[in-house]
Amino acid sequence: MRGIVSDHELTSPSTLQETLALLSDDPGEVRPIAGGTDVMVELAAGVLRHRRWVNIWQHDELRGIGVGEDTITVRALTTYSEVRAHDVLSREFPMLGQAAAESGAWAIQNRGTIGGNIVNASPAADTPPALLVYDAKLILLSSRGERVVPYRDFHTGYKQMQREPDELLSGVVLPRDPWLVGPDSRALQRYRKVGTRKAQAISKVCLAALGVVEQGKVVVFRLAFGSVAAVPLACTAAEAVAVGSAADATLADRVAAALTGQVLPLDDVRSTARYRARVAENLAREFATDLANGLTGFAR
Repeated sequence: MRGIVSDHELTSPSTLQETLALLSDDPGEVRPIAGGTDVMVELAAGVLRHRRWVNIWQHDELRGIGVGEDTITVRALTTYSEVRAHDVLSREFPMLGQAAAESGAWAIQNRGTIGGNIVNASPAADTPPALLVYDAKLILLSSRGERVVPYRDFHTGYKQMQREPDELLSGVVLPRDPWLVGPDSRALQRYRKVGTRKAQAISKVCLAALGVVEQGKVVVFRLAFGSVAAVPLACTAAEAVAVGSAADATLADRVAAALTGQVLPLDDVRSTARYRARVAENLAREFATDLANGLTGFAR
């Protein structure tokens, strides 16, 4: 059953202040829409239940990529195509660029936004694992002001977030630590998406990982998955086990064992829970083994 467009109301304020006021006047009743790539899928399927929408696509304040000395700010309306084309992002945060490149076809990449990928809150979204590994922070904006939330704290349950009903996600802040990102980085970075096809597929399992070894010990280890839990998952248990330990042949076993209890996938139309759990373990083992073997740089 297809949705009926006339059942929904769309308002397009000319200023961001008007949009924030509208969200504040009826918190939770009015929802933002930008690229609409997920909303239109739900409308076509007849499952779009929310009725009132506010268009934010025209707000230039929510566009652009700002490069600072210590951080890069990716505004919420930045498209996947713009992420891919940005020289500094591509060089310093390659996992984010790779995630953007694997998010649907060109039409989706030209319209879909980083902000939308986050607040749609799908556990299978492509950019969240990379953002978790890069220790991103989110800027939330309302008529009451602005606040910053660590991305690792943002998703609290399936489709549940630390975003108040009157708030907009206005941007993502990435720390530019040359020790971890950029041409001087000593880290191993990896992004892997496993799907039914090589392109235009929702992930069965998605991994982003970053690690640094110094003098035979793991000093940085970050591991995140998509499609293996109710939320985009930062594997804190595996990270705790790895950091400070020897970068030896046992690292992969220790990391894999720590995934138990955090990697809790479901059966659905795309895959089985058993398959997802096994693939997640294999990807984590592969990364840990390569890290222990001294590999650095970015690899898919």
